[in-house]
Amino acid sequence: MLLKDIPAGQSCVVERIDLPFQMERRLQTLGMTRQTELAVVNRKGRGILIVKLRGTRFALGYQITRHITVRAAGGAA
Repeated sequence: MLLKDIPAGQSCVVERIDLPFQMERRLQTLGMTRQTELAVVNRKGRGILIVKLRGTRFALGYQITRHITVRAAGGAA
């Protein structure tokens, strides 16, 4: 499932990031790596998500969230 499809209030685990190299590196420096848990705090207009990652909140646009593959947190496949 893609990060853009996760409803507000739900947690998930990053499985794969399919973005250009520089954008992927930038997300990694912010702490978004494979197997990292994040929570969707809020959904804004035009596909913008507010996510909580390692204790910090970030706003991610639709062009980013549609390229991040996640799974539900808690061991579900």
